[in-house]
Amino acid sequence: MFTYKRRVKFYETDGMRVVHHANYLRYFEEARVEYLRAGGIDLNDLMKEGIVFPILEISAKYIKSAEYDDVLLIKTYLRRVDRARLDFEYEVVREKTGEVLTTGKSTNTYTNMNTGRIVRLPAERLGKLVSLSEGDR
Repeated sequence: MFTYKRRVKFYETDGMRVVHHANYLRYFEEARVEYLRAGGIDLNDLMKEGIVFPILEISAKYIKSAEYDDVLLIKTYLRRVDRARLDFEYEVVREKTGEVLTTGKSTNTYTNMNTGRIVRLPAERLGKLVSLSEGDR
């Protein structure tokens, strides 16, 4: 598991100081990108090689609302990792109380940015990520 910590910004909320539902997908993305970075996968490096990292599927289950100024922990689990696909799960937790506010899942792949075809990364390039995520599966 990888934990990404962030504070809710005012502009992410509605008139009632509640986080707008679409922002949870952004939180998932921020956590996912930092997880990959910790696992030795830098999206800037991939893009220089003509590889992008699109989402194939994403979902969220809203349990409770986060509010302005809450400190959130986005717990991220890499449930499946192979040369062409990554499956993540997320829990958004209010740090102060430990309450799970939102859960989610996403599936990503690697594709050639010019052709849109799936690209398989070399297994050795995924070694650090596989090691980091070992307890997630």
